[in-house]
Amino acid sequence: MNGEARVGDEGTTPEAAFAANGLGRRYRRRWALRDCAFAIPAGAVCGLVGPNGSGKSTLLTLGAGLRQPTAGEVRVHGLRPGLDPELRERIGFVAQDKPLYPRLTVAETLRFGRELNPRWDQELALQVVQQGRLPLTTRVGELSGGQRTRVALALALGKRPDVLLLDEPMSDLDPLSRHQLMGTLMGQAAEHGTTVVISTHILSELDGVIDHLLLVDGGQVRLAGPVEEILGAHLLLDGAEGLPLEPHTVLEVRHTGRGVSALVRPDGPVAEGWRAESPDLEQLLLAYLRSPEAAPLNTTVPSTPLEVAA
Repeated sequence: MNGEARVGDEGTTPEAAFAANGLGRRYRRRWALRDCAFAIPAGAVCGLVGPNGSGKSTLLTLGAGLRQPTAGEVRVHGLRPGLDPELRERIGFVAQDKPLYPRLTVAETLRFGRELNPRWDQELALQVVQQGRLPLTTRVGELSGGQRTRVALALALGKRPDVLLLDEPMSDLDPLSRHQLMGTLMGQAAEHGTTVVISTHILSELDGVIDHLLLVDGGQVRLAGPVEEILGAHLLLDGAEGLPLEPHTVLEVRHTGRGVSALVRPDGPVAEGWRAESPDLEQLLLAYLRSPEAAPLNTTVPSTPLEVAA
């Protein structure tokens, strides 16, 4: 089991904005997620990483309340998505396929968002659309994939959610649009304390942006916790063949032209002969993705059960 997560234990840990305990989701005979636990604190910007089919999209749809768990539970600010009505206006979700009404114009789509969401921010929604120079009179069905993504993000941000769940939102955007929208997302997180969980395959875009990490592989949590804490728990060693790696937890060993490179969780001093440095985020994630048998690390899991926030 990956452990247990706690929500809303005032005076000991901050309330988790997005948390799970023993979470599982099965489709017929296949488990998309199994026995997952994590706790993402309010105001965090969390990168959700994993290979295709790892369970990332399932996790986000559970968090958005579009599906219910087969086992365990998921909570957003201590409440159950899809079951507690007050959460509807507090969660923003952008799915991979960006479902929008193709016959509506961009302006009509934003008006639709304004009428359905009591906390609607028209200025912010227009800002996201106008950054991409989208004519408000154009029908959504006539837009490119990247332009539809921009409209979907305008709807999600205009809702002013407390928790924003984004499933591969930048995959069909050009580099300038990705840079603009990532800046907008980070600005909203900083200004309003919005919790952002963003799923992506573009690992390099996460470095320096996220402060929390959730790596899911094979339907289970492999890494979870603050980025600096997780990076600080690892060392990247370079040296000659045959140098001892004990007593460290070895996560990956790669043979190079000049010797070997090893990613370890250190337990004591490093043996003489190794050159040690801290891995960067992309190095760490690639090592875990290449080594699915590596021992998981979850620093977000306290010892007491998940509780409902007051």
